[in-house]
Amino acid sequence: MTHSYTILVLEDERPLATVIKDKLEKSGFEVVTARSVKQALEYVSEIPQIDLIWLDHYLLGEEDGLDFVVELKKSESPWKHVPIFVVSNTASEDKVHSYLHLGATKYYAKTEHRLDTIVDNLRVFLENKE
Repeated sequence: MTHSYTILVLEDERPLATVIKDKLEKSGFEVVTARSVKQALEYVSEIPQIDLIWLDHYLLGEEDGLDFVVELKKSESPWKHVPIFVVSNTASEDKVHSYLHLGATKYYAKTEHRLDTIVDNLRVFLENKE
């Protein structure tokens, strides 16, 4: 990687968030984790640069991943164009379509993709985006 990328990981399950964070950090990424939409939106406003968002559908609190995408994409902030990779167990066709329609970059069903594969895909995506 030419420079360090910062990834915001939204995942409500703490053990899973830790595994994802460790894997991303070992792969050279800077990682910030959040467990709720509210917490993630606070981070988005405080962190100077986020290169990509790893998003689970189910999050703590009343709001889910779709709510986060709607909130992020409707604002006129610089975060509107941050790529969002949804990684979730909820892979109904409607959900996948909703995320992609709202502006998510890619959707992964956790059960169909290994963590290594997703991390490699993130790296290739970010390096090709430059």
